[in-house]
Amino acid sequence: MVGRLAAWSVLETAQTFLTGYALARALDAGFLAGRVDVGLGWLAAAAVAVIVGAYGTGRVYGAVAALVEPLRDRLVRHVVERGVRDADRGALSRLTQQVEIARDTFAGLVMVSRSFVFTAAGALIGLFSLAPPLLLVVAPPLAAGVGLFALTLRPLTRRQEAFLVADEELASQLGAACPGLRDITAAGAEDRIAADTGARIAAEERAARSLARWGVLRVVALAIGGQLPIVLLLATAPWLLTHGVTPGALVGALAYVTQSLLPALQNLIHGLGTSGSRLAVVLRRLAPDTPAPPNAPAPVSVPAADPDTAPATGFAPPGPPAAITLSSLTFAYGPASEPVIDDLDLSVPHGTHLAIVGPSGIGKSTLTALMAGLLAPTGGCVDARPALDRPVSGHPRHPVHPGRPDRVLIPQEAYVFTGTLAENLGQLRPTPVPERELLAAVEALGMSALLDRLGGPTAEVDPGALSSGERQLIALTRAYLAHAPLALLDEATCHLDPAAEERVERAFVRRGGTLVVVAHRISSALRADRVLVMDGRRTEYGGHDELMERSPLYRDLVGAWSPTGEATAVPAIPAVPAVHRPEGSQPALPLRDPDGVDAVAGTGLPRDRRHVVAYGPVGQMKASGDLRDGGALGGQ
Repeated sequence: MVGRLAAWSVLETAQTFLTGYALARALDAGFLAGRVDVGLGWLAAAAVAVIVGAYGTGRVYGAVAALVEPLRDRLVRHVVERGVRDADRGALSRLTQQVEIARDTFAGLVMVSRSFVFTAAGALIGLFSLAPPLLLVVAPPLAAGVGLFALTLRPLTRRQEAFLVADEELASQLGAACPGLRDITAAGAEDRIAADTGARIAAEERAARSLARWGVLRVVALAIGGQLPIVLLLATAPWLLTHGVTPGALVGALAYVTQSLLPALQNLIHGLGTSGSRLAVVLRRLAPDTPAPPNAPAPVSVPAADPDTAPATGFAPPGPPAAITLSSLTFAYGPASEPVIDDLDLSVPHGTHLAIVGPSGIGKSTLTALMAGLLAPTGGCVDARPALDRPVSGHPRHPVHPGRPDRVLIPQEAYVFTGTLAENLGQLRPTPVPERELLAAVEALGMSALLDRLGGPTAEVDPGALSSGERQLIALTRAYLAHAPLALLDEATCHLDPAAEERVERAFVRRGGTLVVVAHRISSALRADRVLVMDGRRTEYGGHDELMERSPLYRDLVGAWSPTGEATAVPAIPAVPAVHRPEGSQPALPLRDPDGVDAVAGTGLPRDRRHVVAYGPVGQMKASGDLRDGGALGGQ
């Protein structure tokens, strides 16, 4: 095949030779000598040479295809074998994209390299045939330009690969983050994702600048090898004409340089400099067990957001904690902002059920995001101490190990993706959840009615057809099945009725591990082992009885939820179905809430300084001042 390719390329050499030689002879022996017929004859010979060369070039394409297709077949066979043997996830991309890039690029390189070699050979032979001094003027700068370009090939290849790796890293980051923007916002991870994306953009910018700097040398090589000979021929023309070079030979030499050597060198530099580097990169990627280039940017670990790969309930970093310890924890959302959390010390032992209560906007969600690792503290630290190989109580067959999440955060806005119910519930597990275990979890969290209504574990889930409460039940069951030693519920039951909320919390407690709940109702605090009352710098921590004695805010919150005004009474809120439109009311939600609960003042509205909670039938309006305690709504 190579011999066939060379044979057809000889016709291109002949065409190049006659391009300058026929022009020189047409001038010297024809037009300048007064013999027009001879001049026209040489020009006709040059035209015939162009036709013959075009025919040879057409045959060259067939020879190149015969050379390239076997390479493609070998690459396809290698990629398929590797994908089957190693279960390589990147095999599809390599098969559909990288193999085709390698084939097309290799064919282009063969064409431009072959063209330069045979074109240069025809031009140099023609220069020597016209007058040897012409060769002395053209050959040295041509050789210098080609040599300079050859020296840049290896650095260019390395920088081209670094740029492609940086571009792939950025594309991968954006591909993971963009589908999960809602989850990122809900979990408060905007700053982290922005920082990781910014780092990858900066890495690609650095790689692009380095590649551009080396690309300048290609321009220099082209100027020396292809354009400097033209200048030298014109500058030395008087000397050449006095040393045996005819005017026709000088014009033929200029034709060789401008019509043959310069285009061929330009194609070689641009083709081999760009496509050659890309081919080297792709072949290294297709080769097995290829290490990353030494100057490639290191991967940055970010929480995945793709519904096919990411924990839908939040960030779950590796390493099972036995407790969460906060040491002088401080966090502010800006350098000039007041701290949301200021110098907080807290130790949560393993197995504790902790409830976090406080007025809206005090920093409860911020604290859970800090515990989950989604936010970095401004000061102090969050220490999650591991308990190696400690199983979650009630699940001895599923000990904690690096393949499982050690923390799971369930935000208020639960995430459900299109797929089967079993896929949604088992998203945080490395392998499918056995049906017996899945059904037991469904029963424990009170999700059986929803399971039956949807049609069982294999039923397809349409997230848009689910109510907010149904989505929360699915997310909570998913977190329950993850067996994470630390579960963080950030108002994750706000769309459930009180009975359903209690059932969910008690199920997590029975399962074992540490449970931290941002309480949507004060009844959650009454069930907890310990309560953290957040009230700015007057933060308190302890059991229910302790806090009733020393925390005025906690007393207010408990008293406000009691219909009798007795601090220790659990509010008598009518139970409503967890996933159906309520007949009574729940804690007030935004108007036209998808669950059908409108924020209107109902009968028997207790009040405190910050919240109004309706527990009478929705739609029964009360005038301001017509409350049980005789107070006004206070503008709420």
